[in-house]
Amino acid sequence: MITPAPRRLLQVLGTAFGLAMVVGATIGGGILGTPGSVATALPSTALFMGAWIFGGVNALLGATVYAELGAMMPRSGGVYVFAHRAFGDGVGFFVGYADWINWSVSAAALILLVGEYLGALIPGFAGHSLTAGCAIFAVLAALQWVGVRSGGRVQEVTSVLKALALVALVVAVFVLPHAELPASITAPLAVPHGAALLLAFGVAMQGVIFSYDSYYAVVYFGEEIRDPGRAIPRSIFRGLLIIIGIYSLLNAAFLTIVPVQRVAGDPFIGSTVATLIFGPRGDTFIRIIMIVAVLGTVNAQIMATPRILLAMARDGLFPAQAMRVNAGGTPSIALALSLLLVGGFLFTGSFNTVLGVDAFFIVLLYLITFASLFRLRRREPDTPRPYRAWGYPFVPGLAILSALGLLAAMALGDQRGVLITGIVLLASWPAWRLIRPLLRRPEGSEGPPTH
Repeated sequence: MITPAPRRLLQVLGTAFGLAMVVGATIGGGILGTPGSVATALPSTALFMGAWIFGGVNALLGATVYAELGAMMPRSGGVYVFAHRAFGDGVGFFVGYADWINWSVSAAALILLVGEYLGALIPGFAGHSLTAGCAIFAVLAALQWVGVRSGGRVQEVTSVLKALALVALVVAVFVLPHAELPASITAPLAVPHGAALLLAFGVAMQGVIFSYDSYYAVVYFGEEIRDPGRAIPRSIFRGLLIIIGIYSLLNAAFLTIVPVQRVAGDPFIGSTVATLIFGPRGDTFIRIIMIVAVLGTVNAQIMATPRILLAMARDGLFPAQAMRVNAGGTPSIALALSLLLVGGFLFTGSFNTVLGVDAFFIVLLYLITFASLFRLRRREPDTPRPYRAWGYPFVPGLAILSALGLLAAMALGDQRGVLITGIVLLASWPAWRLIRPLLRRPEGSEGPPTH
């Protein structure tokens, strides 16, 4: 009896998917909600817009690194692949599990958010946000289980819809008449100066970084992208430019109608602006945008998380069963485990604490990825690099300095967050030492994807 060869990931995704993944994974609910917290920390128009511009520049610096590493190592699995190749099993173990948990926690939080918005739009779902969220979760999970093509199609459609809807909101702000805000009776917020400004900037950047994160999401599908050496860098840079443009226009539109002092503390500035333009229908309009935006982000997260486990299993850092791929090109066991983790966060609500330190993990993973570029440039100078980071070593070095500065500023503003991050980081090493003897590195696990 001939044993059939194990299925591989399918190389069936193109540049359109890569662009949709970058835009769809990044633009979620953050840009419609986080401006309020950013303005609270920096209640000045110049400082507020400066924080968002800095976030975009910071992302562009990082994009050069992700583009080189993604094109050089077109393996599915994301930042884990880079860290493991550069620093070995110990660092790879921490990055893989931290990244897997981060994406899963965020997916759970966003699924509940969708449930809450559906409850506000459809009376039958009112008070049943968990049920509504789980129903949507089940539909997205089923589409992923069918295969990578169906998941990719959902990503492309939701990304186009959310981009068009947000651009339409910007046009409406500048073209249509709007109601005036009621007079405020609260005292204006003081603009921080000196050392207080540094602390405030660190707090503000948590929201900005969270809103910009995932611009590199296409690297999680490296071996499933056709012509990855060209498609990955193009997807990252083109997608990021679209994101920066939308974020800049939206924030400028918000400030056109609502002064920055009134943006401060507004938990959902997008709804406030839409209501001023469209009246009572504005809240419905913005909630529909939010649902579409968040669905695209959650779909991207559900697609990416199994590929982290698959990559770790290939390297012997996770049970080998996670390498199983179904006929549709989906890592089936890894997907099931990821869905269980997301479901656990959904039902326990324990993700709230983790979300509070999410920005610390994001920047820490940035730092490790940027360091991987320097490490691999020294260790593997002759490895083919279809794209080389622009301005090396100065631009990637500036990205490292920026990440270090952001970590320091955020640590000053949120000691609890950095403490939790440090505990998780320190605990990963003994956890790795305990788990390593139970795992065996599989033989012959690598192989080219099928077309």
